[in-house]
Parts: sequence; C-alpha cells; structure tokens
Amino acid sequence: MANQQLNSGNQRVDIEYRRRKSAEEMRYQIVSFALMIFLTLIAFAAVAIKFNPWYTAPFIILLAVVQVIFQVYYFMHMSHKGHEAPSLFLYSGLLVGLLTILTFSTIVWW
Repeated sequence: MANQQLNSGNQRVDIEYRRRKSAEEMRYQIVSFALMIFLTLIAFAAVAIKFNPWYTAPFIILLAVVQVIFQVYYFMHMSHKGHEAPSLFLYSGLLVGLLTILTFSTIVWW
C-alpha cells in the first residue's frame, strides 16, 4: 500500500506531479553527487598537505562515513517510503560488521 501511486483522476495533473517529483529527485541526486566529489577532493587535499597521520586517518574515515550516508539515502533511495525491509537488512548487516570488527580488534589488542 505504501507504493500506491497517487491518482487524481486527471491524467494531466498526474503527469505534472510526476514530472515535478522527478525533477526534485534529480536535483537531490546532483547536489549529493557534487557534495561527494567535494568531500573526495577534501580527502585528497588532507593527504596532500601531509597533516599528522593520527589526524588524517580519522578525518578521511569521517568523510567516508558521510559519503556512505549520501549514497544510501540518495542513490539507493532509502529515504523513500516502502524501503523498510531493505533498510532493516542494511542496518542489521552494518551492526554485524561493526560487532565483528570490535570483536577481532579486542582479541588482537588484549
């Protein structure tokens, strides 16, 4: 039911609504793509400037996390209704992956 298309009965109104929503979605895609390119350039600049590696590595990881969030919500359309099941599997996999990293890090360091 969440994926049910809106239908006003007037085909012209429906087409105009879809065009407006498609244009808005494309605008979000282009803006997020530009932001991801900008974040990539910042990461390259951080390495090129040769800051302390103890600051550079976490900074690049932070930029990578922001880019993953952009990709999940805008390019994979997870911000739309009807994507609850894929979101559940995605976040469950993320949780299992983080717990695995934490477990092996704990085993190696202690």
